Amino acid sequence: MTVHNDTVDAALETPELEQPWEELGLKEDEYEKIKGILGRRPTDAELTTYSVMWSEHCSYKSSKVHLRYFGETTTPEMASKILAGIGENAGVVDIGGGDAVTFRVESHNSPSFVEPYQGAATGIGGIVRDIMAMGARPIAVMDQLRFGPADAADTSRVLPGVVAGIGGYGNSLGLPNIGGETIFDEAYLGNPLVNALCVGTLKVEDLKLAFASGAGNKVMLFGSRTGLDGIGGVSVLGSANFEEGEERKLPAVQVGDPFAEKVLIECCLELYDAGVVVGIQDLGGGGLACATSELAAAGDGGMRVNLDNVPLRAENMTAAEILASESQERMCAIVTPENVEKFKAICDKWEVTCAEIGEVTDEPDRLLVVHNGEVVMDAPPSTIDEGPVYQRPYARPVWQDELQQYVPVERPEDLGQALKDMVSSPHLCSRDFITEQFDRYVRGNTVKAKYSDAGVLRINEETSRGVAVSADASGRYTKLDPNTGTRLALAEAYRNVAVTGARPVAVTNCLNYGSPENPDVMWQFRESVHGLADGAKELNIPVSGGNVSFYNQTGDTPILPTPVVGVLGVIEDVHDAIAHDLGTVEEKEVLILLGETFDEFGGSIWQKISGGGLNGMPPKVDLANEERLADFFVGNRDVTASHDLSEGGLAQAVVEMAFRAPGGVALDLSGVHEDEFVALFSESASRALVATTEDKVDAVLARAAEFGVPAVRIGETTEARELTFGDVTVDLDELKDAWKATLPNLFGHAVGANAVVE
Repeated sequence: MTVHNDTVDAALETPELEQPWEELGLKEDEYEKIKGILGRRPTDAELTTYSVMWSEHCSYKSSKVHLRYFGETTTPEMASKILAGIGENAGVVDIGGGDAVTFRVESHNSPSFVEPYQGAATGIGGIVRDIMAMGARPIAVMDQLRFGPADAADTSRVLPGVVAGIGGYGNSLGLPNIGGETIFDEAYLGNPLVNALCVGTLKVEDLKLAFASGAGNKVMLFGSRTGLDGIGGVSVLGSANFEEGEERKLPAVQVGDPFAEKVLIECCLELYDAGVVVGIQDLGGGGLACATSELAAAGDGGMRVNLDNVPLRAENMTAAEILASESQERMCAIVTPENVEKFKAICDKWEVTCAEIGEVTDEPDRLLVVHNGEVVMDAPPSTIDEGPVYQRPYARPVWQDELQQYVPVERPEDLGQALKDMVSSPHLCSRDFITEQFDRYVRGNTVKAKYSDAGVLRINEETSRGVAVSADASGRYTKLDPNTGTRLALAEAYRNVAVTGARPVAVTNCLNYGSPENPDVMWQFRESVHGLADGAKELNIPVSGGNVSFYNQTGDTPILPTPVVGVLGVIEDVHDAIAHDLGTVEEKEVLILLGETFDEFGGSIWQKISGGGLNGMPPKVDLANEERLADFFVGNRDVTASHDLSEGGLAQAVVEMAFRAPGGVALDLSGVHEDEFVALFSESASRALVATTEDKVDAVLARAAEFGVPAVRIGETTEARELTFGDVTVDLDELKDAWKATLPNLFGHAVGANAVVE
């Protein structure tokens, strides 16, 4: 049966044909602009391609004007550290010695709400292919997860599936999951956030970019076959023009095959090593429509594509469906004619389906697509790739001043009970229920992952050079003050990397917000971009890339503005990575608090669990203090353990360091703050807790003074399995049991088949 396509000739003959532009997510003026570009109405395939590529997800049409600020604030010194930056599939950082690291974080929010397992699984698959497309071997993943209240019925539906999807795909790929964050808040009920991060390594000279150059070079599609799954994942194909019959009502969530992707990784690496790839692009959101138009737009010529050569796994697919399909585990490469047979041979070796689907032409800025021998697309790829640019209205919300009016938090009478309430709350309790479903040590190069502030990986087995990676965000802080909240996310990720002993070198991000058509949201977004860009400049580390996710809301109610900020650090010898737990040495350890503590509870966990709502200002942040703190840690061999202070304050840091120690801790809080409650639970920034042996105390204090870091001795380890402060004594084992029990009690009925929960 021959599929009858809407061809360019037909488009010329039927200029007034009604088309489903609105159902495909286009505005009327956008549809008119497309007609103006083409000089006629678009074909079905062209309309599909433009609608996909001009979607918010692919075009960044509402965020471009603000994202340019990153370029304005990047100094030449910062830019010199980046081999590939904003606009590429992932940022690539030169870390010295010929080694480079690529990392990126992306959102897969809506699919994970609709179908939690596949939504999260294909989120991992997509971010891994972004890393592959840079010429790198993926070496680890992380995740940033946000759900509604932990006891909400829908959270019970979504969380187990998301966690199982991340574990099922990542574990099958053989990639360690080296960290992440799980947050519960009412704002994410109905719109969870699933942000996936991947790290990869490559040699500087092996960098690959996405462009199609060299007339006569071939376009090779390889990986899984193209099917009907995933259509509508970016732009909904909801018209009879595109769907004939019930069998065309397909899920918008892609279906992943991690074993196919594992083979694809190895195949790609051998193709790179053989030197047969000129340019490469992964197929993710937008599928083949996105890959071909982006490759052509970035090249020096044009491209001709024959969809008849695309390997399919469904019958009678239209050109529009083939182009828009988001079937997973696919890549598109540009290959010189003399290397095509060698390219195919390598694919055959790995049993990876491969097909020559087109070639680069000498017609600049022309993408010609043929199906069933007929031209179904003839358009300038630059107009497809660039998309419109909107100057969305933005304004400081009228409610912002009232929100920032601080209502003093209730001081508890029983600090011991307050500690138990904090530690066992869903916001601070153990994430073992989640993390035990992930493999953290596969591949053998994970140095630190479980209970670590940042994941640490060895990337060079000869020199033991390694990297540390962390990603953080606080939607509560960011709603109170978007600029400061984003700076705090940057500060925490930077600090998490620093306390491992690594030197922070680069930033990535995933900016999750509500509708860009809401001026309140656009103000939050703009403030966050400026906070992150200015903060990175102050720290002298470049933003290597990022992702924007808009329309995260339930009805008209947006999520908390959630700028996830990732920081990459370099440690010259992973053997020098600083431990996290107390008790790693046989001697008694002394605890020293670095940084100053203030009465700061706006947006804090205590404010939330004590029923104080959300109000006030977030903690003040001075990034110069964060930089001094990092200087203190780099090369520091006098510290036996370290932990940053963030959510839950000093109390949370102490108990997390002590839970796996053989004994306990005795604290003297008099040098921290005059109010014990503030000393324990304040979330002031630029602080870390370190441990050292008695004979190194003076050296640690002297080093802190050298770098201008306030430091005070606050306690020591004890033999008794207790935590004491003032006249309060808390049994650490009882506290640990409460800390570990919360999530299993909430979600234990839905443990994934691959879970191993102690």
